[in-house]
Amino acid sequence: MSIDKAKQQMDPQLNNFMPPKFENILFDLDGTLTDPKEGIVNSILYALKKLDITENFVNELVTFIGPPLRDSFAKRYDLSITHAEKAVSIYREYFSTKGLFENELYPGVTELLETLSAQKCRLFVVTSKPTVYAERILMHFSLDKYFIKIIGSNLDNTLTDKTELIAHVVSTLGLDAGSSVMVGDRKFDMIGARNNSMKAIGVTYGYGSLQELLFEKPYLIVNNCRELERALSRKSAGEVLQSFTQ
Repeated sequence: MSIDKAKQQMDPQLNNFMPPKFENILFDLDGTLTDPKEGIVNSILYALKKLDITENFVNELVTFIGPPLRDSFAKRYDLSITHAEKAVSIYREYFSTKGLFENELYPGVTELLETLSAQKCRLFVVTSKPTVYAERILMHFSLDKYFIKIIGSNLDNTLTDKTELIAHVVSTLGLDAGSSVMVGDRKFDMIGARNNSMKAIGVTYGYGSLQELLFEKPYLIVNNCRELERALSRKSAGEVLQSFTQ
């Protein structure tokens, strides 16, 4: 089956989509709200140099964006958990002072959050990145004001798994998973939402491929923030239909 045909057969079908009124909207950070490629790659290269590890395919380091860092270091360089944790610690030497600011917003993110906030949507950030870094990044871009809570992993590498993290958020904040949605760019976001009985919306402008997202059968896939706004908006049915024809 072609990708285009598969997209049309998703539930709900894109051409007949009517947005539900989600009470809680959970956003991933990297690859969804901001493009962190430069800072993450530079931080990885800094750590590899300190560890005397050679990387011949720097362009492949974008695979580190999304999954837990410790797992990515261990898998790519065949490191033990102890050595992978050391790599993460060195990585953070650069990332905490420079790397987190080598970052940029995706087009339309501020407008999207402004619209959803004005419509009284309850917005959260749920990221595998440590909370302390996520907060600093969002403050840097003046986005922190839109979110009720920014929830990330811990610096001791716990709460990095998206399933565990979403479960923690639902439990501690008392969210109704059935009226909530997770928005992200990687399969980890889709899987984490599904494992917590929550719908997920995949975005194709981040670092997960369309094939990766389709395989996880999310509720919807969008290509940009304008489409995401249409999917999440609390506008009337008529307004939404009109916006899809523009």
